[in-house]
Amino acid sequence: MAKLNIGIFGATGEVGKEIIDVLHKLDFPVKELFLYAGKSAGKTIETPYGDIVVQKADTADYSELDIALWAIGGEWSLKNWERAKDSKCYVIDNSSAFRYDDEIPLIVPEINGDLLKENPSRLISNPNCTTSIAAIPLHILNQIAGIEKIIFTTYQSASGAGNGGRQELIEQSKNYIKNERVENNMFQHPLPFNVIPHIDKFRDNGYTKEEMKTDWESRKILDLDDSVKITSGCVRVPVERSHAEDIVVETKNPVDLNEYRGALRKEPMLKLCDNPENNEYPMPINTSGNYVVEVGRIRKPEVFANGIRMFVCGDQLLRGAALNAVLIAKKLYDLGKFD
Repeated sequence: MAKLNIGIFGATGEVGKEIIDVLHKLDFPVKELFLYAGKSAGKTIETPYGDIVVQKADTADYSELDIALWAIGGEWSLKNWERAKDSKCYVIDNSSAFRYDDEIPLIVPEINGDLLKENPSRLISNPNCTTSIAAIPLHILNQIAGIEKIIFTTYQSASGAGNGGRQELIEQSKNYIKNERVENNMFQHPLPFNVIPHIDKFRDNGYTKEEMKTDWESRKILDLDDSVKITSGCVRVPVERSHAEDIVVETKNPVDLNEYRGALRKEPMLKLCDNPENNEYPMPINTSGNYVVEVGRIRKPEVFANGIRMFVCGDQLLRGAALNAVLIAKKLYDLGKFD
């Protein structure tokens, strides 16, 4: 099968850099790699595919690309889809711009990748990071026992805020320790030795947009109807990388915990980490930089007759963004979309 021309938009950002690395590590069939950005246009980037000059994202020629991986932002995506849609290029968008459009597939390949078989759209949405990390464990549970309610509490790392978040945490932590002035630019309040129950903008219902994303996106990916109730609380924590999630689920039918653990073990992109007697459970320190999502602390919730309570942890820059985007591209390739 032919190799493909791949374009990465936002190539100098946190997610863009990870996409380059994932393409290489997964041995994706890259013929030529094109890099695009805004302010960083003109820079030369060292990559596994050689040194590449970054081009202007706004003037990209989509006719020379087979797949464009967008990692810039929602407003940019909305403007630039008009330029890309008449080409033969597939666009995989990491922003939230098109996730709630019924005509645009929102894909986690292991769950609903087959939607790409017949879907005529060349635009595909990549889910929010918190949704992606939890999606496969929830999908497996839904298959076993049927989901009725989901309660998310997320603990989201500094790098989830984008370029500069991790650096601010590190630099301002040093200031805190030295008893010097602690400043905040990326976050609403200083993050070192603090937690901030505020990610994205507040909505009229009192929830933030980040909290509502887990409802909207989980429902779409898992194909849950409106009778399933979902609620979330999202908190920024002073961790460099990887998001953690405490998830309580009510199910329609009883759940055998060992059956669920066995099903999790069969999924290559999950790691069962559920041995509390030996202090083994999911943690950001173990998942950062890794492709798998860890699942543990599995037990029955005391508030529901049927269900599961679990703790999951995954690298939001990988499973939550770059890795999932490349896996979508791989699914398109495996389906023969470029034959």
